[in-house]
Parts: sequence; C-alpha cells; structure tokens
Amino acid sequence: MSTARVWAPLAESVELATPTSQSAMTQADGGWWESAEDLPADALYRFVVDGSPYPDPRSPRQPDGPNGWSQAVDHSAFEWTDQEWVGFPLPAAVLYELHVGTFSAEGTFDGAIAHLDHLVELGVTAIEIMPVATFPGERGWGYDGVNLYAPQETYGGPDGLRRLVDACHARRLAVVLDVVYNHLGPVGNSLRIFGPYFTDAYHSPWGDAVNLDGPGSDEVRRFIIDNALQWVLDYHVDGLRLDAVHALHDESAMHVLDELGQAVHAAGNRTGRVVWVIAESDLNDPRLVRSNEAYGYGLDAAWSDDFHHALHVTLTGEHDGYYGDFTGVDDLAEAIRDVYVFGGKFAPSRERTHGRGVGEMDRSRFVCFTQNHDQVGNRATGERLAHLVSTERAEIAAAVLLTSPFVPMLFQGEEWGASTPFQYFTDVDDEEVGNAVREGRRAEFAAFGWKPEEVPDPQDAATWDRSRLDWDERESGDHARLLDWHRRLIALRAEATDLRDGRKLTTAVHHDEGAEWMVVERGSISVVVNFGDPVAVTVRGNATTLLANGDTPEVCTTAEGTASLLVGRDQVAILRHD
Repeated sequence: MSTARVWAPLAESVELATPTSQSAMTQADGGWWESAEDLPADALYRFVVDGSPYPDPRSPRQPDGPNGWSQAVDHSAFEWTDQEWVGFPLPAAVLYELHVGTFSAEGTFDGAIAHLDHLVELGVTAIEIMPVATFPGERGWGYDGVNLYAPQETYGGPDGLRRLVDACHARRLAVVLDVVYNHLGPVGNSLRIFGPYFTDAYHSPWGDAVNLDGPGSDEVRRFIIDNALQWVLDYHVDGLRLDAVHALHDESAMHVLDELGQAVHAAGNRTGRVVWVIAESDLNDPRLVRSNEAYGYGLDAAWSDDFHHALHVTLTGEHDGYYGDFTGVDDLAEAIRDVYVFGGKFAPSRERTHGRGVGEMDRSRFVCFTQNHDQVGNRATGERLAHLVSTERAEIAAAVLLTSPFVPMLFQGEEWGASTPFQYFTDVDDEEVGNAVREGRRAEFAAFGWKPEEVPDPQDAATWDRSRLDWDERESGDHARLLDWHRRLIALRAEATDLRDGRKLTTAVHHDEGAEWMVVERGSISVVVNFGDPVAVTVRGNATTLLANGDTPEVCTTAEGTASLLVGRDQVAILRHD
C-alpha cells in the first residue's frame, strides 16, 4: 500500500481518481496534496487537477504510455539475487552504451539479457543504457521522456528493468542509466499543470528551462534528486549518466549537480555499493569533476567530446560543422595529453574562447569514445565509423581509445563494425509534433552539407528497423576480425596496469603532423600509430610487439638504446618495453 501524494501548488483542487472512484485530496504544507485513501500495488490511478485528469508526475509505471493511467508499484516485491554485488571504481570500467529498443531483435530488457554473455566475453565491465523513462509511442531514443519515474512499458516496464540489472550483476557487469533532467519531451508533458517546473528566466534548445533556482524550485530540485535516488535504491543501478548538464541553468550557491552528486554518493554508501555520477557537458569545464572540497561539483566523470572530434577528423578528413574546429594529429595528440583541445582557446565554430584546462586532474575522470549515440545517430543517415573508414582505420580507432588514460566507452555493435546504421527515430502520434521533428532534423543537418532528402524520416518505422543490430554477422569476414581485435585490446587493458593509470605523468605523446604518425607512451607500453605513408618511427628500446594490425613490424634496437620501427600506412602497433 502507498499513500497518494502530489505536489500541485498551482491547483485550486486535486482529486484522486481510480477506474471506479474519485475522491477529494487535502492540501498539506508546501503545496502538497494528500489522499486519505491508500493505493494498493498495481492499482490504476491519476490526479484530477482543477477538473482535468493527468498522470502522476512521479508515476512509477505507465502501462498505456504517457497519457494513460498511472499504476502503483511495490518496489520491495522484486526478488533480487545481487546481494553480494558491491560494484567497483569507475577507473576500472570499460563502458558499453546500448539502446534497449535496437540492441536485440525483441527490443526489450529481457531481449538485452540474452546478449549479456557476449559482452562478458568481449571484456566490457559496465553497460550504459540510453534513457528508459516513458516516452511517446513504441520507438524512440528516450530523450523525449515525460514520465521520469516510469520505465518504458514496451521495453518491459519496472520489473523488466530490474531483471536486466539483476542479470548484469550476476555476470559482474555494472549498469549505468542515462537520465534526462534538462528538459521533457513535447508530447504528454503535464508538469506545468502541477507546479512551476519550468521558468522563462532561461531558455534552452527545448524552450523554457527547468526551474532550478526560481520561486518553487526547491520542490523541482527534490523531484530530480528523488528520481536519481529511485534508480539507485529501487532499481540497483550502479551509475547515472546525466544528459546535457550545460542546459541545467542554476545560479544557486549549491548547484543542483553538486546536490545530486552528494545525494547519490550518500545513497551508495548507505547500501554498501559504489555508485557513479557521470555528466555530459558541452562546456569543457573541469569544475564538474573537481572535488567538493575544491568547490567543484564532485561528480565521478565527464564525457569529453574533444577526443572523439579530433580522432574522427584524423580518420575521416571531415571538416564540416563543429569538425571544422579540429585539425588532425596535432589535436588528437593534445586531446590524449591534455583532455580538452579547447581548454581555454578560441573555437572558430563558436566564435569565442571555449573551455578551461584540466591541469593535473586524473584522466580517469573523463569518459571518451570513438562513437556514441549522438555522433552516429546525428549524422544524416546514421553511419558508423566503420562505414566511413577502412577496417584498418577502425582498428586504429579502437587501439587509441582502449589504450588511452580515459575511461573508454564503446557503442553497441562498434566492436564488430556493425553494418546496420543507428538513425534517429520517433513514434509520435501528434501530427504537428511529428512534422516538426521531421523538418527540424532536415534543417539541423544543413551545416554539415547533407541534403534534406537524404535524411531518413524519423517517424517511419523502417528508420527504427534499419537501426536494429544484426547479431548473425559478427562472426564473419571483417566483422569477426574487428571483434577479435576489440577482445584482444580489452584483454590487454585488463592485464596491463599501466593502461589503466589515469595520472597525467603516465602519458606522453610524440607526433609528426606532416608525416601523420603518433607515439603514445603509457608507462611500459607504447602505442605507435601511422595514418600516412610507411615511416620509420623511433621508440624506446627493449621493445616487444604485443599487438599489431596487419604484419607485425620489425623492431630494430639502435646503439643509443632506442629502437626503430617501420610502420605501414594505417597501422597501429602496441609495444611493451622491458
């Protein structure tokens, strides 16, 4: 049984409705309304605000989607088997981002469970699930969720998510959940009816910003932080990835990210589990991961797009849009060495100075990737890196990422160079909104020179269907070659402690922009990469080749105690020095 409560300070009257009854609720302190009736588990209900019915803003389940009845859930009823699971520190992680709806043929939480053993064999240690808060229709990326407390019903609802988390923990896999607090989707969002959840004091790409520092913002912040705690406490997730935190406008002395991070870490401590908070930000601001004692927000890690952009430009030669800010090997070397290419210098695409340097900060406070849902799905036709470059260059990308000082993250199917694209798809039954999404995507790609007619229709079910992984292809041809390469690289990262050392002093980079080669030294390991014509590269002496794509290059020791290595075009060689 649970007590029906709702924060609705703007309402004149609130009633609790079930399919068979409707009763008045009583005003309590702080704009809250309470019902004298308790809701049994599985009961359907909604709130009637000033005569109109709406789902519970904190609904734990929406069996019929955003506009349907809410359903009470007994979170204590699930029989967990992960009592021995305590998690592990984030610097030890190899993350794997997946989208539930396209990861398996079933497109469900249970469907994902069937492929977890593949991830274990691959060597990844944590999955990062794209948002699962209830969104309109059956297909979507999840960033237009409107019932933030209710896992998507078509994926399997609350217990489906719990089964997935429990199955991950049984395999020693951690689970990170992507959550969106900077905006809500345009269809089914009724929060404005209940209270001042939004403010026109700031604007975001999605309209009015979430109210984090204006009148009534205490309860809005509480709504967000209680949601974060729900995933940790009721669903046992090991971490949260916070979407686009640069759009969280907050002038409070205690920023909402600081408050959220402290609350989530405290919850983890109470339950005896390691819990992470990871932020995505466009600001290149190390304050996100600076400690609370140093007046930072104290988060565990932040995504760094600069590594991706510099590597992508080096591999593909693309310079459209924001890729025009990046040059190639010079910037890739800087990203590996200093995290941010734009750590306080002028960014042409922004027409201003951007970012701030991270100094000596441990590089394991940053999550890097060669692909993710944005960088693939926000291309006109959703091409993956393996669609744009040769297999050899895809191998280089994997090697540079998985030997880097950062926490590496793969995107679903990347490990075998999946032939399927990952495109942007929606299932909105509001024709006006659907058209706006369709036309907005086409206009957005103009800066990259893509033709509007080349952009797949997000509302067409075929766009979603094309994006589903083909698991049958992974053991054949170049797919099998890439999969084996990733397995070997991840195994090497697990075995070589130098590759997991995030201290700045453990990474040195030498490169030649003109000749297009780079050597990254990670303690006793050197990673030699050549993007250009065959070249002889000098490395430290007493070197043994551990991994190489193509023919193993010959190491010739010189009289000076160094070694010479002849590296072919698009070759990477990983060496160990005695």
